[in-house]
Amino acid sequence: MTTQPFTNRSLIRNAYVLFMSVFLIACSPLSTIEKTDNTIILKAARVFDGENLNNNLAVSIKAGSIQRIGELSSFNLTNSTIIDLGDATILPGFIELHAHLSYKKVPKEIVLKHGITTIRDLGGPVHKPFGGEGSLRVLTSGPIITAPGGYPIPVFGKKNNAIPVKNEIEARKTVRHLIQAGAVVIKIALEPGGENGAPWSSGHAHSHGHQLDKHHSEQGWPLLSEEIVTAIVDEAHKLNRTVSAHIGEPVGAKIAINSGVDEWAHMPCAIIPEDLLKKAVKQNVKIVTTIDTLSKCSGIFHNTKVLASLGADFLYGAEIAHPDIPWGIDTQELLYLMTLGNMSTIDVLKTITSKAGKHLKQNLLGTLLPGAPADIIAVKGNPVKNLKILEYPDFVMSGGKVVMNNF
Repeated sequence: MTTQPFTNRSLIRNAYVLFMSVFLIACSPLSTIEKTDNTIILKAARVFDGENLNNNLAVSIKAGSIQRIGELSSFNLTNSTIIDLGDATILPGFIELHAHLSYKKVPKEIVLKHGITTIRDLGGPVHKPFGGEGSLRVLTSGPIITAPGGYPIPVFGKKNNAIPVKNEIEARKTVRHLIQAGAVVIKIALEPGGENGAPWSSGHAHSHGHQLDKHHSEQGWPLLSEEIVTAIVDEAHKLNRTVSAHIGEPVGAKIAINSGVDEWAHMPCAIIPEDLLKKAVKQNVKIVTTIDTLSKCSGIFHNTKVLASLGADFLYGAEIAHPDIPWGIDTQELLYLMTLGNMSTIDVLKTITSKAGKHLKQNLLGTLLPGAPADIIAVKGNPVKNLKILEYPDFVMSGGKVVMNNF
């Protein structure tokens, strides 16, 4: 008989706590930001729109997209939630063009919270693009096309990692299959192995003993022929896709150049003769740098400097999932682009935002221009003066949904 009043009081107290918790959540700034029927306006001391760094601008967001950017006084503030971040810098979410999240099972939410809002997974299960509304945008190449027994099969195995092709007919069929399944780029391997310092070669390069012929390197791993690679490039271009090649040394570089490959997935690990580098630049080959990942390679710094002097077109890629690389923005890679690639800080920021979006054929991705996806990060302070702060963003938004807000 004495327990009933206590139970009632307990129920009333629990109901009150629950009510207050819901009330406080509903009134919190984060909850207000999440409402899709309102316009969200972010304001900060600095705004980098993907091209230029400006002072004291604001960005309006509605229904997951950028509505406009300008001075706060020029905005219609009706039904708007204004978030003033103070002495901070607003930037587009960063784009990583060389990742291996699927293979290494790197948690997508960790990558997103560290400022990368879009990744291109170069090698792994093929799927259509997904994410972007509060989650990481993930694009893929699908498995790497390679020669039978070629890289990456000797190192990482075949399942979900590689598709070996024997001839041009198989190569074209594979390209069509990957694109139909959702691949945004076709990746091939032209890797014979054996480069000093290469993470894929250590302990593997000479262990397979293949005989040398026109399709095999003297280091041991078989390579796709120029004829097959040319067929891959032709088929991909017919279907509006580019081809990215994993190369590390001169033999693979020569095949890639002669076959019209669009992109090198890595800065080459071994020294490449300057005449080949000149041909690559003349063909407007794009180079995803991954300098930090391959910093132990014997030729990485030499190739970067020579290519920079020739006016090569660099793209940011850090190879997320590599053991020594952050699961987010790698500012060491950005610093290498500045010091070895002769790039300004603003050019580096463009490389990891708007330039990457254009390379993905999504011209608004990586910008804060009207109509762009509202993928936004913000850091306290000025990253132009201290790039390191970009590795620890204080605000992350994906498709208009707040993922993290430390302001």
